[in-house]
Amino acid sequence: MRLGYFTMPMHPEERSCTDTLHEDREAIILADKLGFYDAFVGEHLTEKTENVTSSLLFLATLISDTKTIKLGTGTCNLSQQHPVIFASHAAMFDHLARGRFIFGISAGALPCDAEALGNLDQDRNKMFAESIEVILAIWERDPPYNIDFPNNRFKVSVEKMQDANIGRGHLYKPYQKPRPEIVGTVVAPFSKGVIQMGQRDFHPLSANFLFSKWLPSHWANYSEGKKNAGQTADPADWRIARTIFVADDEATAKRYGRDDPRSPYRYYWKQLTYKMMKAKRQVIFKNDPSEPDSAITEDRVLDNLVIYGTVNSVVDQILRLREQTGDFGEIVYAGMDWVDPKLAKRSMELMANEVMPRVNAAIAAGGAAKKAG
Repeated sequence: MRLGYFTMPMHPEERSCTDTLHEDREAIILADKLGFYDAFVGEHLTEKTENVTSSLLFLATLISDTKTIKLGTGTCNLSQQHPVIFASHAAMFDHLARGRFIFGISAGALPCDAEALGNLDQDRNKMFAESIEVILAIWERDPPYNIDFPNNRFKVSVEKMQDANIGRGHLYKPYQKPRPEIVGTVVAPFSKGVIQMGQRDFHPLSANFLFSKWLPSHWANYSEGKKNAGQTADPADWRIARTIFVADDEATAKRYGRDDPRSPYRYYWKQLTYKMMKAKRQVIFKNDPSEPDSAITEDRVLDNLVIYGTVNSVVDQILRLREQTGDFGEIVYAGMDWVDPKLAKRSMELMANEVMPRVNAAIAAGGAAKKAG
């Protein structure tokens, strides 16, 4: 099982965005040094607590300061710009990173962003589907392109103005062939979008937002999509994000990971609970859709969505998660605000150096035992 990193990021409003942007860079540089496989960074335009407005721009600052970690947009919100812009910028990034790039995509879920851009009344999921169709066509074709899919608002051609003698009319193709890995974040239980991911060979990243009982529905739908495409789903392609804090002792883990009013984990889930309730997506915090909203409390969300403890405890919790979900390829560690930088860094170190080797040893031993039996 690989170890990845994801950050929205989310920081208290009163903190300087200058400080938090550099803190988020430091976290990914540390993840690279610790051997994390990849790092995904979110983006929003109008959310003061979430300070990255362009994941591509932010990640570009990390190319020279990291060595092996893959840098993933988490996500590029495809309803927010013309697909020519996304295709060109993502392809250029892939060249700058020499292939250390994962193209994370979504429609862009924040209505306030949509209002600022003037497309609040648009079907942004449809815009997303139209955009990725055109992006892939740009990467697959050569000038003059003449991309004009039925019922797709985005048309791309350079036929009138191209000049092959000087290279005019060319659009970037990615460094990776035929394209970078494409990852979609999945939040809703039984998401039908995961079926489409399977059919198109995009890979799912199940968000840390929803109770683990809903995660098997993502794999079932992804497998259905792969079957529709005449293929078999590979668990290595499935990422599951979880909110994790590892400490040297149980008391510190419980205090910083849950109980302290200043805990970054408590702050994060207080924010997320409010935002999801407002967006009417609170089913992710329920064990049954029929449960009343009053059942959703901060403590219940923390108890269900934060994995905290000593190394041995966290190992056990990740292995229990795997028993519930079935095999998957990557556990994605969710980054929080560094209320206590020392504890935040120590948690990442313990996760990479202690937790994951033990998790993988247990998986290998279980697999060997199963095979032997």
